[in-house]
Amino acid sequence: MIQNDKIDWILQRRSIRKYSDKKISREEIDTILKVAMYAPSAMNKQPWHFVVIDDRELLNKFMEFHPHASFLKYASHAILVCGDEQEQHDDGFWVMDCGAATENMLLAAHGLGIGACWIGIHPREKRKEQTKELFSLPEHVAPFALVSLGYPLEPRPMPERYHPEKIHSNNWENK
Repeated sequence: MIQNDKIDWILQRRSIRKYSDKKISREEIDTILKVAMYAPSAMNKQPWHFVVIDDRELLNKFMEFHPHASFLKYASHAILVCGDEQEQHDDGFWVMDCGAATENMLLAAHGLGIGACWIGIHPREKRKEQTKELFSLPEHVAPFALVSLGYPLEPRPMPERYHPEKIHSNNWENK
């Protein structure tokens, strides 16, 4: 594989669930949001909206109904990524757009030395309903994911994830 510092940096990004008690600055949050908004989107519609959360009570309430969010109790902040169904290019495109914005957020956090973890909400309808209610989202705005943020408590090693057997050439039968 070609060696490149920027490629290596992307490969080294990990989902971080253990955080120190150091708070993230508003400037760092704004940088993460700016990078999220530079993600590609269908027809450049940019149907995303973001809710920045540092209220412990709200994070605790989210943890009550989301079975995989217990590590939020240690997070400095979280950002709720939402898709506006009225702003999207066509039905369902907000999901791909929000996915790209979420990945940009994870990379931006990594670049700032901040740990982050993607907590899925979409497509679980009950989780979507509970999230909409908790954060008072308008009817046409759908919650996609919550990204937890905090300074990493410990480093995570890079696992091997490259699997050539998953690569096909021109059609499925050609490996």
